[in-house]
Amino acid sequence: MKFPQELEPTTLVKRYKRFLADVIHPELGEMTAHCPNTGSMKNCWQEGWKAWLLDSQNPKRKYQYTWCIVENDQGDKIGINTHFANEVVFEAINKGKIKEISDIADIKKEVKYGLENSRIDILVTESSGRKVYIEVKSVTLLEQDGQGYFPDAVSTRGQKHIRELIQTVENGDRAILLFLVQHSGIKKVSPAKHIDQKYAELVGEALAKGVEIIAYSTKISSKEIILNNSIPFDNIS
Repeated sequence: MKFPQELEPTTLVKRYKRFLADVIHPELGEMTAHCPNTGSMKNCWQEGWKAWLLDSQNPKRKYQYTWCIVENDQGDKIGINTHFANEVVFEAINKGKIKEISDIADIKKEVKYGLENSRIDILVTESSGRKVYIEVKSVTLLEQDGQGYFPDAVSTRGQKHIRELIQTVENGDRAILLFLVQHSGIKKVSPAKHIDQKYAELVGEALAKGVEIIAYSTKISSKEIILNNSIPFDNIS
C-alpha cells in the first residue's frame, strides 16, 4: 500500500484526547495532527520519538496532517493507523502473497455477516463457492524479546469477532483470524491474556473449533506499508 505522497518526518510532543497529537515539524514548527488510532497505543508513543505524517494537501481540513508512523528509540517503525491493515492485507491477497488464501474466485471488503450484526473485513469466495471470512487485526504492542500481543486493551468488539468466526466454521465455511504486525520489532504474536483474558480464551476455543489463525509482518517506510513474511503465532496458555 503506497501512500499518496511520501510521509514527512516530525518530532512527537504528545498524544492526547485519543484523536490528537502535537508534533514539531522541521519547517512548520509545532502543530497538531490527527491521530487515526482510538486505542490505547500502549508502548507505541513517547515524547521525542520521530512521527511520520501524511499531508492531506487540503488546507480546509481542521487538521491537515495525519499521523501514520512512529519510530521508537530502537529504530523500530510502528504503523499506528489501524485502518491501513485491511488495505495492506486486501492488496496482498490480490497479489497472491498470502499462501493460505490462494483460491480466489471473488473478493470483497466490509461485508455484513453473523448473528451479532458484524462486518467481516475481507470475504473471499473460492472456486467451489465456499466462503472464506478473514478478520484482520493490527498488532503494535511489543513488550519484550520480539514478543507481540493483541489486544492492547480489553476488546469486547474483538471478542465478538471471534465468536462470529467460530460460527462461520460451524456453518461449513472457512474462517481466518489474521494478525497483521505493524511493528518492525515484533517477531511473533500471542493473545494478550494478561490484558484481556476473555479474548485469549476465545482464541483457544476458535483454534479448537477450526478457525485458522495466522500472522504476517510488514515492511514499513515513509513511502509504503506492504506485507512481508509469515511469522509465528503462539497461543500461550
